[in-house]
Amino acid sequence: MIFTMFLLASFSTLTVTVDNKNLKIKFGYGIFRKSFLLKEIISVRAVKNHWYYGWGIRFWLWSRMWIFNVSGFDAVEIKMKNGKVYRIGTDESDKLEQAISQASK
Repeated sequence: MIFTMFLLASFSTLTVTVDNKNLKIKFGYGIFRKSFLLKEIISVRAVKNHWYYGWGIRFWLWSRMWIFNVSGFDAVEIKMKNGKVYRIGTDESDKLEQAISQASK
């Protein structure tokens, strides 16, 4: 029971940070984290996720993208030089899109 509570709490928040080299995401206490090099990002745009994309960490086969989301439907989609696509859920998709665009210039 304690393990289940800890696991649920660790996926209750998603923290996104942008510095001069990386875009970093961290779920909850940091059990799961991922970093993207800004120089590897070729495009960024604010998007709306469909309701059936769900929440948590998901991989969608037919659209071949990873989704990281804890609530809501707003997200930022980033496309990488290697062809991979990621969607990062956020309550402020326009601000995150702008921050990534500015930092990657």
